[in-house]
Amino acid sequence: MMIKFLDIKAINDSFEPDLSQCIKRVLDSGWYLLGNEVKSFEKEYKTYIGTQYCIGVANGLDALRLIIRGYIELGVLKYGDEVIVPANTYIATILAISDNGLKPVLVEPDLKTYNIDPFKIEKKITDRTKAIMVVHLYGQNAMHSEIERISKKYKVKIFEDNAQATGAFGEKKRTGALGHAAGHSFYPGKNMGALGDGGAVTTDDKSLADVVRALANYGSNKKYVNIYKGLNSRLDEIQAAILRVKIKRLDKDNNRRNAIAKYYCENITNANVVLPSNKESFHNFNGRLSHVWHLFVIRHVKREELQEYLMDKGIQTLIHYPIPPHKQKAYFEWNSNNFEITEKIHNEVLSLPMGIHLTDNEIKLIVDAINKFK
Repeated sequence: MMIKFLDIKAINDSFEPDLSQCIKRVLDSGWYLLGNEVKSFEKEYKTYIGTQYCIGVANGLDALRLIIRGYIELGVLKYGDEVIVPANTYIATILAISDNGLKPVLVEPDLKTYNIDPFKIEKKITDRTKAIMVVHLYGQNAMHSEIERISKKYKVKIFEDNAQATGAFGEKKRTGALGHAAGHSFYPGKNMGALGDGGAVTTDDKSLADVVRALANYGSNKKYVNIYKGLNSRLDEIQAAILRVKIKRLDKDNNRRNAIAKYYCENITNANVVLPSNKESFHNFNGRLSHVWHLFVIRHVKREELQEYLMDKGIQTLIHYPIPPHKQKAYFEWNSNNFEITEKIHNEVLSLPMGIHLTDNEIKLIVDAINKFK
């Protein structure tokens, strides 16, 4: 039998009958957009994250787009401003910046964490820099005291791309509450996934929250009265109801992911496999996880051969991500740039199966197979 990289059906089945019941509740209500389910989820999620405001939106990319657009409407940002962003990230992070007419400035990651190297940021600061986009990649908290220092020194905003790290903690608060605003994704494959697209913006900035809520609803905060040239980006009632079920178990599920990651790190002994085994990966703040392992990513110089070998053994893996943003045709103007660390990561990474669908026996089979690879 195939060991799936991710078995979304099995995960959703584990929430039954609650999922079916909440869907029926929405269907029976006859109200499918901007109703009580969304209001209730926003209240529950902002409490969970630890912010004053939460706005449900259509997806994670829109969440980031709306944060930036909101600050443009507030006069904090303007077209042409620069935003520091990790070179090693999913392209959506960068799309949100360029889509708003701002300039992404790429910074190399730390090879140990794969997150942005905080000590390489300051030299990229110019008088046009207005924000730093922090990406909690693969589920690991990327916030660092150096980033906070730079933010205060240069009076720049901190935006969080929290699409992969729902439930992770920084030193004092959860990711999503560490900067000035954060974008979240509830894509089905995430640690807390909906049954379709979904996202949210969290912030303590009331002015931003008010603008984002209006922008996401055609630029309107009163029906048929449009104060901005907005868009249609709303979390629907069914997805909100589903997320209300899943949020109750999220910390427990993240702890299971952490246990799987720890088993991988303690038992994969193949000397040619690079593990995310630095101490920071399992560091916690008073027992709270700083890494929720949305993905468990290893590196190997013969990545494709290892992936083919594992598939022959009935183990499905994926590559996150094969082509870095600066080598994509969409950003052809960057194609000649060299980001050696980013390119090394993208050429070598391989994501192993990770999730609550995995049994202890399957995890052992994965480890045994990797250890036998030559």
